[in-house]
Amino acid sequence: KRMRIRSTHAPYIANKITLDLLNCGFVEMKKGIEPIKAACLKVIDEDIELEYSVDEKVRKLLEQNEEEIEFLSPDRKQLFWMVKRKVAAETGFFLEQEERFSSIAHKILDEIWNEDLADYTVTETRIKTVIVKAILDFVKSQDSIEDSVKEKVRNYKRTIVEGSEEYDIVVQKLYEDELTKRGML
Repeated sequence: KRMRIRSTHAPYIANKITLDLLNCGFVEMKKGIEPIKAACLKVIDEDIELEYSVDEKVRKLLEQNEEEIEFLSPDRKQLFWMVKRKVAAETGFFLEQEERFSSIAHKILDEIWNEDLADYTVTETRIKTVIVKAILDFVKSQDSIEDSVKEKVRNYKRTIVEGSEEYDIVVQKLYEDELTKRGML
């Protein structure tokens, strides 16, 4: 199952990576945790933007070839993915989760190194493993976190209208509480 990384998740993923690097025991953060978190967030945001631009290119290509597509009448979702694979390859965006997270980890490590934010006493591969595992842990727990938040909203003392500002605030608070409970915030 492939999960899209949403921009709302980016700060939490950056935070999880930073905490895992802080707690791994072989990374010394020279300028504290905030610059590391900022470096992680920058790379993750760039990756999300890249996927967004790939999706936009695919949509435009499909729109431009609308008549042929209707004539051939293929499965829309399948066609989108076929075109996305091609555009992603041309753009240097990895669709496979393992490759994508590895690429993000590599870029984060470059950013941390180039900005002179950390020293470490182990191989880069060990550091990248910590980063990839942090992302995977976040992604794997995402469904259960969101389910837990939805359940708490349903059982809230009073009814909160979905889509309202109050709803968004309550969901955000419950989401962060759940992340804190799981040691991700």
